[in-house]
Amino acid sequence: MKNTIKICIGLLAIGLVSCEVEFDNPVNSEGFYDSGTANLSTYVAVGNSLTAGYADGALYITGQENSYPNIMAQQFAKAGGGDFTQPLMNDNIGGLLLNGTQVAENRYILAVDENGNPGPVRLVGTPTTDVATSAAGPFNNMGVPGAKSFHLGVSGYGALNPWFARFQTSASATVLGDAVSMSPSFFSLWIGNNDILAYATSGGLGVDQTGNLDPTTYGFNDITDPNVFAASYSAQVDALMATSSGGVLLNIPDVTSIPYFTTVPARSIPLDAATAGALNAQFALYNTQVLPGLAQAGIISADEAAARQINFSAGVNFPIMTDDDLTDLSGILQGPPFFLPAATAALLGQLRQANNNDLVVLTAASVLGSTPDPGNPQGVIGVSIPVGDQYVLTAVEQGRVAIAAASYNATIQAIADANGLAFVDAKSALAQVASTGVPYDAGMLTSAFVTGGAFSLDGVHPTPRGYAYTANLIIKAINRKYDATIPYVNIGTYGTIQASNN
Repeated sequence: MKNTIKICIGLLAIGLVSCEVEFDNPVNSEGFYDSGTANLSTYVAVGNSLTAGYADGALYITGQENSYPNIMAQQFAKAGGGDFTQPLMNDNIGGLLLNGTQVAENRYILAVDENGNPGPVRLVGTPTTDVATSAAGPFNNMGVPGAKSFHLGVSGYGALNPWFARFQTSASATVLGDAVSMSPSFFSLWIGNNDILAYATSGGLGVDQTGNLDPTTYGFNDITDPNVFAASYSAQVDALMATSSGGVLLNIPDVTSIPYFTTVPARSIPLDAATAGALNAQFALYNTQVLPGLAQAGIISADEAAARQINFSAGVNFPIMTDDDLTDLSGILQGPPFFLPAATAALLGQLRQANNNDLVVLTAASVLGSTPDPGNPQGVIGVSIPVGDQYVLTAVEQGRVAIAAASYNATIQAIADANGLAFVDAKSALAQVASTGVPYDAGMLTSAFVTGGAFSLDGVHPTPRGYAYTANLIIKAINRKYDATIPYVNIGTYGTIQASNN
């Protein structure tokens, strides 16, 4: 069963066509590229892992060299842009050390397991990049993996984030302060994804902090209050504009449209008729007496009782799961009139079956259908053992993410308009990649895991080709806003998924 699920996401057809980009390269009447009213002599990019060039679950040289800011800087150089420096890692392994102890995992590569199922695995090897010995910044690329909006102004943030620690200018430095110290003549800012992404990728295990204006009390997986985001973002733009001729702001894409959430189908448990019948017999009393009794007693609503029904059939089924937004019945079920054993009550406490409104995360592929206890072959996750809530982003949780993202994006758009800055609607661009795909000559860039060309093996961050597409979107916005003629790149010449140690 586990192998069947892996096959659903394991695709090896990664030989994609390299062809011409869909953008034309505008030039002025003299045939030379021009920066228009933008001064590109000192371009500084501020953001998180997307800005850093993070890919395949890690930061490594090739990813950094293909970061969208670095790709843009190469094009800026053709229109008067200056040097662009990045805090390059020491290798392509991708892990990170702190005084010799590994604190961040190696990157993913595509491999085939012993059963012939292809999928991402961590590259084996010892990384050589150590936080304690890395050169200090600042650098033109100030993308810090893991950073949320309010982190950019936190003094001493390097003590909390090893990625920043390896290139901070001092122990008390801030990301924004180091960026501003470069006196940027032009900047890009793409921040806010992590303010909702960690909540989403953890299956909603965090807290929606809307209404809490003290970010020092937030957990890693929490959703940032929109007012906290707005205040942080506004201060960042003000600081970056002090020396700049202009800049470009990017909004927050719909994180639920990335392969991390769209690859593993919610209906993913194959059962034969006999097994389905046996399971239904096990849940018969729960369905016909326990749930109706709880609804009749007013402990749960009739709608919740209906949502908690468990039914299997021959074919591919939805897994059973734990949903922490449901009423916790574990204590009630141990008392009268049910008197269920503690283990059974705990199992049923927040149990329901997944449905088409749920998004199952990419990492669930290695969990669903597995038997964690070798001594109990009947203990199958998703069938007799509920899959944990961290592996499923429910409709309720998706709503929290969407509301916060909409507020962040309204802030970004308003600040771009108020300050006369270029603006990139990354949300619409990703929606196109996810829905229809983006054509480039004879090729098509889509969000399909492994084969689509846009996303790396972590299902969240782009491939070099995806970053090249992002760079073109930003260049297009700059050309329009600042009357520039910066050339685009041919995205077909950039790579996609790697299946080797190169």
